Amino acid sequence: VQLQASGGGLVQSGGSLRLSCAASGRNFSSDVMGWFRQAPGKEREFVAAISSSGGSTYYGTYYADSVKGRFTISRDNAKNTVYLQMNSLKPEDTAVYYCAARTSWGLAQREYDYDYWGQGTQVTVSS
Repeated sequence: VQLQASGGGLVQSGGSLRLSCAASGRNFSSDVMGWFRQAPGKEREFVAAISSSGGSTYYGTYYADSVKGRFTISRDNAKNTVYLQMNSLKPEDTAVYYCAARTSWGLAQREYDYDYWGQGTQVTVSS
C-alpha cells in the first residue's frame, strides 16, 4: 500500500501549485482522502479532506480555515489519485505536504483518524 505525493516546489507569493497523490496497492475509491502539512518547528496540521463518492458524483469536502477559499481538494477515482489545487499562496503556506487515507466513514481532521500516509512533498512560498 503506497501513497505517492508529488507536485511541490518553489513558488512566489500569490502563485499556484497543484499537488497530486497517487495511491497504489489497494482501491482507495471508498476512502476519505486528506491533506496535511508540517511547517518547520511546528506540528503537522490538517489542510483539507474529501469524502468517498458512495456511488454518487458528489463529494463532500472540508477545509482548514487558513486555506478556505484558496485551496481546492478533488479526486479522480479512475486514476486512484487525489489533488490539492493551491492558489493565492502565502509564505505561511510553506511546509511539507502529506496525503493520507482514512478507511472509516466520515470526513476527519485528526492525524490519528487516518490509516495510510504518503511521504511528503515540499512546498516553499517566497515573499
